[in-house]
Amino acid sequence: MMTAVQANGPQRIHRHKFTLWVAMGSMVMMFAGLTSAYIVKKNQSSWLEFNLPVLFWYSTAVILVSSFTIQMAVQAHKAREMGKYRALITLTALLGLAFLVMQIMGFLDLESNNIALTGSRSNSAASFLLVITGLHMLHVLGGVVAILFIFIRAYNSQEKAGSSLPVELAATYWHFVDVLWIYLFIFYNWIG
Repeated sequence: MMTAVQANGPQRIHRHKFTLWVAMGSMVMMFAGLTSAYIVKKNQSSWLEFNLPVLFWYSTAVILVSSFTIQMAVQAHKAREMGKYRALITLTALLGLAFLVMQIMGFLDLESNNIALTGSRSNSAASFLLVITGLHMLHVLGGVVAILFIFIRAYNSQEKAGSSLPVELAATYWHFVDVLWIYLFIFYNWIG
C-alpha cells in the first residue's frame, strides 16, 4: 500500500531538464537587458533607422520550419521509427545551418548597403543589431552542435533502445532559440 502512494506522488523534473530551464531563464534575462538597452539608446538623435535585410525574413521562416521538424523527430524517436528520426534530425541540423548562413548573408547585405556594423563609420543601431543577433546566432550554433551530437548518436546501432531524453532536451532548447528569434524579429520590426 505504501508503494502505491509513493508512485502517485509528485514527479521530479530530470536534472538535465532543470539545468536547461535555468540556463534558458538566464538567457531570457540577458536578451531582455540587451533589448532594453536598445530602446534606451534608440532615443538618441544619432540613431540610424534602416530596414532589416530581406534574408532575415526568410531565415525566420527557416527556423520556424526547423522547430516543426525537430518536434517531429522527437515523436519519431519515441515511436522508435529510427529512419524517420534520422531524416528529421538531419533536416533540422541543415535548417539550423541555413538559418545561420542567411543571417550572415543578411549582415553582409547591410554592409553592402553602406550600413557599417562595426568600426568608425558604424552607428549604434547597426552595432546593437549585430551584437544582439550575433549572440542569438551563437545560441543557435550551440543548438546545431547539440543536434549534430544527437545526429551522430542516431546512427549508433544501440540508439534504437536508447532514451529519448537527449532529443527532447535538444528540441526544448531548439524551440527556445526559435521563440527567442521570433521575439527579436518582432522587436526589431515593430517594437524597437
